[in-house]
Amino acid sequence: MSTPTPPVDGVLAHTENGVMTLTLNRVDKKNAFTQAMYCALADALTQATDNPQVRVVVIQGHVSVFSAGNDIADFQKARPSDDENHVFRLLRLLACFPKPLLASVCGPAVGIGTTLLLHCDLVYAGDNAAFSLPFVNLGLCPEAGSSLLLPQLLGHQRASEALLLGEPFFADAALEVGLVNRIVPPTEANDHVQAQAAKLAAKPLASLLATKRLLKGANQEAVLQRIDEEAKIFGELLHGPAAKEAFSAFMEKRKPNFSDLAQ
Repeated sequence: MSTPTPPVDGVLAHTENGVMTLTLNRVDKKNAFTQAMYCALADALTQATDNPQVRVVVIQGHVSVFSAGNDIADFQKARPSDDENHVFRLLRLLACFPKPLLASVCGPAVGIGTTLLLHCDLVYAGDNAAFSLPFVNLGLCPEAGSSLLLPQLLGHQRASEALLLGEPFFADAALEVGLVNRIVPPTEANDHVQAQAAKLAAKPLASLLATKRLLKGANQEAVLQRIDEEAKIFGELLHGPAAKEAFSAFMEKRKPNFSDLAQ
């Protein structure tokens, strides 16, 4: 059965044969996340959790780009309450989502484009994938529980390199550390993920749910606590001078200057 969902700016949702596919569809803006996109994804995951006809969820982007991270102009316009209602609602839903969650990643995956993958059960990357976590470079701190999950996955030194320097790492490195399951040609990535999702959708749902719950185990509560802790610090830093300088520099297409800023 195929169930189309009315499109939301930047996100397409489609359900067929037990698989809900959420496509980031703002390619002209490199799939940069807006508040509307956070809200649409959060609503879709809520619906998928409650709908017994949905057994698996796939998040995918375009062959050339997964996501450039947050849309800075939209992010600056958002009120703090919007952040709480949309951004962190999505992050908590990702951390608690009970059904198999898959991702297909091609091209740049910046910020939230990488951190959301830490909550996916299977991730397949095109050989053009490039992951980066430039939170410090923007005067911010990690989000989505990544300050807890990345050291668990990469080890302390590699996680520190990714989060403190914020420099890109590529598909081969992501495969080596277990962030992705397999590398495929970009033109085949979405189809490959759909094939994997179809395999899962044919399996007994109760067994899938129980196995994922056991895999997450006691770590899930720690992840939720870390998401909340990060959110508090993120909010404080967001209104600080470093973030203001970083965002101004981005909008003015210049290199930020943090040398004169106090701690």
